[in-house]
Amino acid sequence: MAYAVADVEDIPYTWGTFKFVRQRLGATAFGFAQIDFPPGKVGSEHDETESGQEEVYLTLSGGGTLDVDGEQVEMRPGRYVLVPPESKRRPTAGPEGMSFLVVGGVPGGVYVPWELPEE
Repeated sequence: MAYAVADVEDIPYTWGTFKFVRQRLGATAFGFAQIDFPPGKVGSEHDETESGQEEVYLTLSGGGTLDVDGEQVEMRPGRYVLVPPESKRRPTAGPEGMSFLVVGGVPGGVYVPWELPEE
């Protein structure tokens, strides 16, 4: 088959809120996942210095904030936010929850896919 298809409802959650779409489709050029936060959930603060990946966040539904190096960026449907590898980031869902897509890749480099953790 020359293409792959995945329906989000068929992708199981990992760590309670992550749907690893890249693995389901078999994509290897860049990483991406859908994350579905319930109302008020605060994600873990992290950076991507070790992986070298920049990330693009796209809110699919609901809303909240993305703390980037201490600055609050409003997350709302249709808004894209680019975060460089060395910046600390932490998503927080608002009162309606927040579903968002995260796409990562290594600027000028090669993305190295990783395997799903065992449940």
